[in-house]
Amino acid sequence: MKRQARAAGRNRDHAHTGERAGKRVTLPRALSKLGYCSRAQAEKLIADGRVSVGGRKTTDLSHWVDIDTDRIAVDGVPIAAQAKIYLMLNKPRGLVTTRDDPEGRATVFSCLDAVDAPFLSPVGRLDKASEGLLLFTNDTVLAQRLLDPATHLGKVYHVQVRGIFDEAVAARMMEGVAEGGEWLKAKSVRPLRSGDRNSWIEVELEEGRNRQIRRMLDVLGFECLRLIRISIGEIRLGDLPKGASRPLTEAEIHYLKRRTGL
Repeated sequence: MKRQARAAGRNRDHAHTGERAGKRVTLPRALSKLGYCSRAQAEKLIADGRVSVGGRKTTDLSHWVDIDTDRIAVDGVPIAAQAKIYLMLNKPRGLVTTRDDPEGRATVFSCLDAVDAPFLSPVGRLDKASEGLLLFTNDTVLAQRLLDPATHLGKVYHVQVRGIFDEAVAARMMEGVAEGGEWLKAKSVRPLRSGDRNSWIEVELEEGRNRQIRRMLDVLGFECLRLIRISIGEIRLGDLPKGASRPLTEAEIHYLKRRTGL
């Protein structure tokens, strides 16, 4: 009986610990979960001595806090959970996917000047020469799930290449090619239309390696002239004008959360 009582006590302790574990996180993660900033941005704020917990500044990145009860402030201003924002942008060519570029290049945030969300972040990247659908949110949990390769959320691109592209080349891309020590392959590839010198193709990827489509085409002897992302899963760019953004619909947000298990 005593052993059973001790076991029951341990189970209650474990249950209590599990309950608290859901609320207690490190300070950088707390700032991220509250939608205030990314974890990397939070680490810099903390290291710079700009964050306080319960009125006391801390530079300890491993400091544990309770999101529900601890008073967290940045520069003396208390923070609370930010309203979640989800939007899409039709990224123009020539912009880099970052908030601040050390080289001084124009960024995608130049298209979001009218959006009042200082800690909005892009979900993934499109390189400077690429165009099309780019998602933004301050929901860091959803963003991390979307970037997880295990999510298997396919991304579709329309690509213009120099040269005549046929089914044999499409098959090569789906079989995979070796480049830069990596094996790169597309889930599906199909020719769309061809002219005398150039072709348009549709490429679907399940993985997001750096400059993957451009690298594959280069191996196969094709120059990539334009690359436009038209969909992420069932989220479609549609007729959104270049450089314009719009909030995701409730149905689109629900779809992303369902696909990522949230």
